[in-house]
Amino acid sequence: MNITVDFHLHSKYSGATSSKMEIPVISKEAKLKGLDIVGTSDVFHPLWISHLKKMLRELEEGTFEAGGVRFIITVEVEDKRRVHHLIILPSFSKTAELYEEFKKYSRNIDSDGRCRLNLEGSEIVERVKSAEGIIGPAHAFTPWTSIYAEHDSLKNCYREYVDKIDFLELGLSADTGLADYISELKELTFMSNSDAHSPWPHRLGREFNMLSVEEKTYPEIIKAIKRENGRKFVMNVGFDPKLGKYHKTACITCFKIYSLEEAVKRKWRCTCGGRIKKGVYDRIMELKDQENAHPDHRPPYMRIAPLAEIIALKRGCKVFTKKNTELYEKFLLKFKNEINVLVNAEYNDLKEIDKGVAELILSYREGRISITPGGGGRYGSLALTTHGLDEWIT
Repeated sequence: MNITVDFHLHSKYSGATSSKMEIPVISKEAKLKGLDIVGTSDVFHPLWISHLKKMLRELEEGTFEAGGVRFIITVEVEDKRRVHHLIILPSFSKTAELYEEFKKYSRNIDSDGRCRLNLEGSEIVERVKSAEGIIGPAHAFTPWTSIYAEHDSLKNCYREYVDKIDFLELGLSADTGLADYISELKELTFMSNSDAHSPWPHRLGREFNMLSVEEKTYPEIIKAIKRENGRKFVMNVGFDPKLGKYHKTACITCFKIYSLEEAVKRKWRCTCGGRIKKGVYDRIMELKDQENAHPDHRPPYMRIAPLAEIIALKRGCKVFTKKNTELYEKFLLKFKNEINVLVNAEYNDLKEIDKGVAELILSYREGRISITPGGGGRYGSLALTTHGLDEWIT
């Protein structure tokens, strides 16, 4: 069977997150999105652990359920170089064991769901493996708090434990087409996750993974990540990288986009006086050591945009309006969830609800939507300059 999984999100106990990030809301919105499994996130925070144990029903070891959606235990941590790592754990008992170990090296493990550890990346891997977990770099290419922001190679970060890394999270500003310019990543499974800070449909599940497994269980998911016994990732689904906040090199104050050469010449200062931040595309081009060469195990990457944003684009208005919500609900009533609308539904079925939105979805799948790229911390945006859309948009 194929299942949809978003491994990386955050609870209300992480910085800059919605107070709605609690299990009843997350499970409800995940079901509407079409996600089969989501990560618990933030499992070292004592209040969040208490909430999880109250709200989740254990199905098998490592697999839990609430509101018709399954959960597995995940957490993001920051090392002493400010590199973020995504961890997946098999049980609450192993989580408690790792918490006690990490607490020795953290001042904020009890106050921030995304805790900072006074440990090197290699030291974190050693401890995660002792707790029978798996680990990989989170949002690996973003110019803040990522492995390739601080290091030029996986080995520089993970040292003697580099062969213990099983996956790499691409982040919103990269896809497999970009990441496979780097030869050291060829054996890693790529993940596309939302890193959602709110539960709403344009955030939760905005990127996700499709896995081929026998059952919706923790052991089966781990086998898929490790590509064992025929289990595997069959698709990464996510943003066009241009929609990410850090795709292009740009000023973090006024968001003016620069070429890498211009940024270097200006010594990373914008004409407005703000700081210019190197974009994901330019960083990957610096690290590039081969022509784009997908290994045989690499699944296709499907580019999507949140349905709410597509509807808003069609109607030429803000995302959350009454009429937009009504149209969104019509699509979900017919197709059960948003992923079915964006990925699986046929054009002729979609246009029965709204021809304009159907044409935009089809055009996005086929790469015919124009995108103004993001950079400097501002998301990219969809633009109505696609040939052949006028009759449906007006």
